[in-house]
Amino acid sequence: MTMDSLFEVAHLSKRFGDNTVVDDLSFSIAPGECLGVIGPNGAGKTTTIRMCLGLTAPDSGTITALGLQMPRDALAIKAQLGVVTQLDTLDPDFNCAENLLVYGRYFGMKDAAIQERIPALLEFASLTSKAKAKPGELSGGMKRRLSLARALVNDPRLLLLDEPTTGLDPQARHLMWERLQLLLQQGKSILLTTHFMDEAERLCSRLLVLDHGKKIAEGAPRDLITQYLEPDVVEVFGVGALALAKSPLAALAARVEVSGETVFFYTHTATDLLNALGQYPALRTLHRPANLEDLFLKLTGRQIREDA
Repeated sequence: MTMDSLFEVAHLSKRFGDNTVVDDLSFSIAPGECLGVIGPNGAGKTTTIRMCLGLTAPDSGTITALGLQMPRDALAIKAQLGVVTQLDTLDPDFNCAENLLVYGRYFGMKDAAIQERIPALLEFASLTSKAKAKPGELSGGMKRRLSLARALVNDPRLLLLDEPTTGLDPQARHLMWERLQLLLQQGKSILLTTHFMDEAERLCSRLLVLDHGKKIAEGAPRDLITQYLEPDVVEVFGVGALALAKSPLAALAARVEVSGETVFFYTHTATDLLNALGQYPALRTLHRPANLEDLFLKLTGRQIREDA
């Protein structure tokens, strides 16, 4: 484990039967860093998280956290981790404050120490007024914030967040992002899996792109976009748009892709292409800079995959 790494995975592999779901995966997380893990369904994201938590045993490879080895030192490592899973695991019989209290006891914390932390945790989650409310009375966004507050009971150095904003409306997602950014400013480290590319670009200092269990790219979001993509994207849609993919206009772009009824022109400069598209007033166009979603689709393909 390097001196500047809080968490390090080396040559991790996991197979289920004949299916290799994690294949020779290595990465590290520095103090105060948010590492994002993105990839299509079945890429191995959740299995990786489970191995990092000691819930699934790897077939090969090592996991070193906080100077300790997983799974050998699982309990000592978990005492310094905070976890938010895809599905809420809040206890429906306890109110918000009680959920925090009971969870803190799992770490061997004294009730007095937990009670001292509860007001600040509820305030952090914008749930002070809901301290006596049970999870069934909360909105989806409130439940996710309570799950995050609960993950902070033991003041962890590293948070493992598995798609923490799935199912939330835009306002709830933005509030969750604000809270995660606050944690990063406080020096916490985060391992984040997400399907939201705007979330990954907003929160993550570095990204790991997985596909079929393998790491296919790694780097800062903007660096990856610059490395793999042309800077300008022109989307064209409407009646007759698909024919443009094989028309002379295609020569004005470095790369052309079709998805559904939309043609994507990837280009280093869009001026000539936009001028030429002026001859097609019935078509709609969108000119924008390349983004993480373009990167994701280029590296992993546009074909929809079933959940795995």
